[in-house]
Amino acid sequence: MTYSAELTSTTSEAQTIVDTAFLAAEPTALDAGKIYAFNTRTGVQKIDLTGPEHTGIPARKHGTTTVRDAASFAAYFEKHSDPDTEVYADADRLTVTAVLDAHTASSARWSGHRLQLSLRKTEAWEQWLANDGRLLSQEQFAEFLEDHLPELLDPSAAEMLEIAQSIQGATRVEWQNSTRLTSGQRQFQFVETVSAKAGQKGQLVIPETFTIGLIPFEGSEGYKLTARFRYRLGKEGGLSLGYKLERPGDTLRTAFADVVTAIGEQIDQPVMNGSPA
Repeated sequence: MTYSAELTSTTSEAQTIVDTAFLAAEPTALDAGKIYAFNTRTGVQKIDLTGPEHTGIPARKHGTTTVRDAASFAAYFEKHSDPDTEVYADADRLTVTAVLDAHTASSARWSGHRLQLSLRKTEAWEQWLANDGRLLSQEQFAEFLEDHLPELLDPSAAEMLEIAQSIQGATRVEWQNSTRLTSGQRQFQFVETVSAKAGQKGQLVIPETFTIGLIPFEGSEGYKLTARFRYRLGKEGGLSLGYKLERPGDTLRTAFADVVTAIGEQIDQPVMNGSPA
């Protein structure tokens, strides 16, 4: 019993010395970005210093950046892409998406860092499409032409302005009939109404078709569209005017395809038809 008590006392004193020395030791600096493991009296302890709160650097790139034109797409793509980056073009959504950290052929990656070109239609395109196929009053139609002179190509803006002013100047008249001329223009006959008496007769000549130039998307090229004049003579002598664009959907698809082609010419990866998972 005497030896056991002495041994226990000696062990306790030794442990006290060790603990005291341990507490008195200078602290050791640990390097961020590493994992440390060490033995303790209770087992193995681990210290993980690889997280962004220790390194100040995110663990990986993630998020979706949205751009509005092909040039901006190419600039961001060049900075962040690698040989395994995948690119998809979706004609229905008018988007081009790059998965910058896509899976490789032999291993999986996060696929969480993406670049998306989301095309935005121009205000002029939206306005011309909004009135496509609609019949407007003479004053409304004339004002629309005056507001969109920059887009009018053939006849020229000056000629179309003259037509618009002629339409506005013939608002208090009774429209009688219309005739298609050999030149392809349409001639409208009217009689000016003056205090319920038969007034002076006149004519209004407008082209059968006219050509406009529109930029479908912000930052894209311009395209020509043909518009056909539409009209309706009312029962009480009124005149409604409008236009019908020829296949604007085809022009929009062509414009998107040209944007995709422009992107494809600036990157090495193929542009696939569809959308990423």
